[in-house]
Amino acid sequence: MTVTGNATRSSVLRIAGLQQASAIIVATNRDDTAVLVTLTARELAPDVRIVASVRESENVHLLRQSGANSVIVSAETAGRLLGMATTTPSVVEVVEDLLTPEAGFAISERVVEESEVGGSPRHLADIVLCVVRGDDLYRVDAAAVDALERSDRVLHINSRGSNGQRPSTCDRFPRL
Repeated sequence: MTVTGNATRSSVLRIAGLQQASAIIVATNRDDTAVLVTLTARELAPDVRIVASVRESENVHLLRQSGANSVIVSAETAGRLLGMATTTPSVVEVVEDLLTPEAGFAISERVVEESEVGGSPRHLADIVLCVVRGDDLYRVDAAAVDALERSDRVLHINSRGSNGQRPSTCDRFPRL
């Protein structure tokens, strides 16, 4: 279903089915419009997950105050990648690969397995980046997550090739 209209209007969001949605993505051309859409969506659906994009980092707090659960700063993210590409293009290639989940490397989230409870996230077979405990995100080296708990989730590097096999780094990024 496609709905054409102004997303700052409650009627448009209702027609789009916001009240039945589990999540909404707010990606507008202007930060002030993103704030208004977020406020309207939060009023209509207090429990929906709202992910919003802004162009300027100075507006992140406005989106969060408006009810966004996650805020992505598009201009800064693109700027960082452009800057890194001038000095470390291989890093940018890996980041791009992580953002393309179809093949190669991807960041995935999974529940801690029973056999992993009590162990350190640094000693898992997966390359673990972070541990999610409740609503909190901890880097893998944080003392708070030295021992994994049953309800924890881990963010890890998943490296599956298009054939379902784990490619080696050299296979995924051949030297030319």
